[in-house]
Amino acid sequence: MRLDALDIIVTAPPAPGWGGRYWILVKLTTDTGITGWGEVYAAAVGPQAQSAVIRDVFDRHMAGENPENIELMFRRAYSSGFTQRPDPTVMGSFSGLEMACWDILGKDRDRPVHALLGGRMNDRLRAYSYLYPLPHHPVADFWTNPDQAAESALDLLGRGYTAVKFDPAGPYTIRGGHMPAMRDIARSAAFCRTIREAVGNRADLLFGTHGQFSTGGAIRMARAIEPYDPLWYEEPVPPDNPDSMAEVARATSTPVAAGERLSTKAEFAALLRAGGATILQPSLGRVGGIWEAKKIAAMAEAWNVQMAPHLYCGPVEWAANVQFAASIPNLLMIETIETPFHSALIKGTLKVEEGHVTPSDAPGLGIEVDETLARSHIWTGESLHLQMQEAPCDYARENRFEGGAPTVES
Repeated sequence: MRLDALDIIVTAPPAPGWGGRYWILVKLTTDTGITGWGEVYAAAVGPQAQSAVIRDVFDRHMAGENPENIELMFRRAYSSGFTQRPDPTVMGSFSGLEMACWDILGKDRDRPVHALLGGRMNDRLRAYSYLYPLPHHPVADFWTNPDQAAESALDLLGRGYTAVKFDPAGPYTIRGGHMPAMRDIARSAAFCRTIREAVGNRADLLFGTHGQFSTGGAIRMARAIEPYDPLWYEEPVPPDNPDSMAEVARATSTPVAAGERLSTKAEFAALLRAGGATILQPSLGRVGGIWEAKKIAAMAEAWNVQMAPHLYCGPVEWAANVQFAASIPNLLMIETIETPFHSALIKGTLKVEEGHVTPSDAPGLGIEVDETLARSHIWTGESLHLQMQEAPCDYARENRFEGGAPTVES
């Protein structure tokens, strides 16, 4: 069996666009007619340029190869051009293609992917979700309104979730870490207080940030939210500085989580050596694929660190997360996004029930992709999947930001 053909679909979730502006799906076909699906989570360049890299990685390192040879193909892509270092654009491209190889292998053997990764360790995966606006919430106001966030948290509890995530802590800027404004600190504490009062001890609070603080600013923010006992403080400083992350971790009793923007075991090893996080959040569509994530999970196990796979894209990466999570002993929880489009794109083959996901025993990734639906929502905009603002943090007026709802371009 050999890898024979590649197809790429850049599909755009309808408004309000939970999961990002577009998702890059890849479809591989073997010379025996088996198809496999993957998803690329790499957004440093636009989807047209990313698609060109995906094709180059496939043609150069994978076409004509046996899909079993994951390690060989990884080393080819990782070392290409005399690099041998993490490149998120190249490794993101390989990640989606590698997922598709596992989907093929599972289908060829009539086994779920987790059975090929050491077997099933977890029968039921604890899930969490971001807080999203309810139908009666004005979307523009939701991201800065703690009372509406608490309502959304109670809605998730009513559906069985036991952990909720929110990120009210101010703007994500291109300028590196900044000192948070007092308004942002006060708002963050108010979110934690209001949500904690609403959910009591029935749910964990997951405090999301995206690398936007200076080391001192992150420590100030940590002290403000600590009284409400969040389960984690997510990526408080820029991801390229594990020593700074470790300094924050030492200064707070709240566990630090990080990793959605890191690629390969090399970057995760630096974070673990520094003591920068006790919860790792790899994005399987960026990190190097499922096999690389397994290696990272094994390293984390040696440090007594838990795994919480990240998801802010489409349901193909979600399916890979589920298969990966089912196979590891140090799982904390997995991220989910529940929308009609996510569900329809995989024909309802993955579900969250009572706040948990049961790994499928269906072959491969355990999903059936609606290719016609994906092609009927082709992305035509100019923006990236996610974007950071150029304006600095505003210390005189309230910092407003889109949160989990990127503007959907026509």
